[in-house]
Amino acid sequence: MGKISKDQRDIYYRMAKEQGWRARSAFKLLQINDEFNILEGVTKAVDLCAAPGSWSQVLSKRLYENSDKSDDVKIVAVDLQPMSPINGVTEIQGDITDNYTAKRIIDVFGTLADLVVCDGAPDVTGLHSLDEYMQAQLVLAALNITTHVLKLGGTFVAKVYAGNVQFETSNCK
Repeated sequence: MGKISKDQRDIYYRMAKEQGWRARSAFKLLQINDEFNILEGVTKAVDLCAAPGSWSQVLSKRLYENSDKSDDVKIVAVDLQPMSPINGVTEIQGDITDNYTAKRIIDVFGTLADLVVCDGAPDVTGLHSLDEYMQAQLVLAALNITTHVLKLGGTFVAKVYAGNVQFETSNCK
């Protein structure tokens, strides 16, 4: 009997495929929204480090179904890699450390975003300290571009490799 791949044994991987999500990480954004209601009132959202696009899929599905005026909803997905198109999502193939990428995001909206999410991760090396450091640098880059594209009082959500970090939720004013 052949081996079953780790992906096939992972219940979230299987559920994601069954429900049409591009990756199991969609469930993490759905869980965050269930707990913190981050999508309420959002019409302009940015997904940084978006490929393969599962968080963009969640944004598209939830924002368009929750909006009275779907014409007001705009979602931008940014990644270095090209992505397959997602209905209702504008893709920008660009570098989040480049100021021009921030300008392009604002140009799509004509204003600042209500929400910025980032589920980015570097290629893992297996050296946990190095992987945590590289991921922290990615989050720092995401936070930097967010300061240029997020409106005052908006929401920023990012994945962080835990390490020895204590987590808090806070409102940045």
